[in-house]
Amino acid sequence: MICILGGTFDPVHLGHLRPALEVQQALEIPCVHLLPCRTPPHRPAPKATPAQRLALLQQAVADEPALAIDDRELRREGPSYMVDTLHSLREDLGEEALCLALGSDAFAGLESWHRWQEIPGLCHLVVMQRPGSAWPREGRLAQLVDEARVGDIARLKERPAGHIVAVPVTQLDISSTRIRALLAAGRSARYLAPDSVIERIRTENWYAD
Repeated sequence: MICILGGTFDPVHLGHLRPALEVQQALEIPCVHLLPCRTPPHRPAPKATPAQRLALLQQAVADEPALAIDDRELRREGPSYMVDTLHSLREDLGEEALCLALGSDAFAGLESWHRWQEIPGLCHLVVMQRPGSAWPREGRLAQLVDEARVGDIARLKERPAGHIVAVPVTQLDISSTRIRALLAAGRSARYLAPDSVIERIRTENWYAD
């Protein structure tokens, strides 16, 4: 079974890495693949270049075998639609189980995603729930949860796609925006991101105004 976790990672921080590690442990799989987005459809373009963000990700996971990197979106031109990425992965994996990990806020906005109706047929949805998170209670997304939600993670391995499962994760209120602001102001961002990432940004003078 394969699991991916997408994001702009601009820059990567502990709020990305710790939940990813907790998903890996909950699913009992060798690793979670971090999937950096080249051109996000729903938010402004990243401040750092694709090459810079990839370099920081590589720095962050260099000593963690439970986290890997899939750079296919960085190599693809145009908007980084998740549905296109899932089709690409499905071509590679055949009938192997494929999971997409996403936060509860992202899941709540799933209906705004490009061709979102195709996504449950391509992968399982692993919803990373922080304390206080709740499932949608109305609309098409609530209906999808009613039809596809399972309580036993082991069931994800029974079929290639189609299930929804919750995985509790640690709440870390860290944002890339805050880290960029601190660095641009010449202040320390230590303990928000791996030391190696902060040092690389500082050495290369990335995110400076």
